[in-house]
Amino acid sequence: MNLYLYIATVMIWGSTWYAIAMQLGTVPSHHSILYRFGLASLVLFGWCLFKKLNLKLSLKTHAYLFIQGMFLFSLNYLAAYTAGEYIESGLNAIGFSMVLFFNIINGFIFLRQPISKVVMCGAGCGLLGIFITFWPAIQTLDLTNEALYGIVVSLTGGILASFGNLISGRNSKANIPIAESNAYAMGYGALIMLGMALFNGEPLAFEYTPEYVVSLLYLVIFGTVLAFGCYLTLLARIGPSRAAYALIMVPIVALMISTVVEGFEWELHTIIGISLIFFGNVIVLRKKRNLKKSLKPIQSSPQEEKA
Repeated sequence: MNLYLYIATVMIWGSTWYAIAMQLGTVPSHHSILYRFGLASLVLFGWCLFKKLNLKLSLKTHAYLFIQGMFLFSLNYLAAYTAGEYIESGLNAIGFSMVLFFNIINGFIFLRQPISKVVMCGAGCGLLGIFITFWPAIQTLDLTNEALYGIVVSLTGGILASFGNLISGRNSKANIPIAESNAYAMGYGALIMLGMALFNGEPLAFEYTPEYVVSLLYLVIFGTVLAFGCYLTLLARIGPSRAAYALIMVPIVALMISTVVEGFEWELHTIIGISLIFFGNVIVLRKKRNLKKSLKPIQSSPQEEKA
């Protein structure tokens, strides 16, 4: 089940890059984020009501869900969208892929989770592979004020997403079901974006074109409801450090799709980089034992957590 969740997360988020590109243009980024998570929240609330799930949560739980929404369903995406206006998507992918290291570091600082040398080795292979894959974009990087600003904003988005991952892990350990927690947290994320628009005195903009509407619906159903459901379930089962490796695999899936859709040409540096990423993927998921054992939930025993 963990492997299926992992594959689903990577494949769906890898395809959302094109949908996100269709969202950029006349509609401000925070408006598109508002529509995406607002609609996703409504879908999840509808599902919870249909299944007659318990939506009554304590005020303390709502406070944590608000924080999760702020870090995982609003500000981190605003940073990613903003960075995309100043740097190439490949460099933006590198910045956001740093979530893997941020999860490891923040888990050690805030949750006292030991840093596994095996996971760090796999993460290092993955990030090195990302750098090699997007080496042409790195070589042509013009270190102007705008480019540096874009890099800082992209890394900030990764840090915010990492905090969201940790809060989500905390909520999962508090036995808050994924569907209910995502419904509220995504709703709070949408309200934060709405508050930003109202604070700026902006009328809400929308683009009534097939490209924008279809891409928005795809992002709502697949890129948000399904993908985040899979990812956060996986995070609860195997921990933030290993689950976050999916974010390194996402741009690679996007490149594979680009090969078919846009005729992307593979070069030697691309093959080497992707090989390192897959090698790191095997290390992170297998660890020192076989795949089946390594994918056990981290809550199963203290020894599992220490490993």
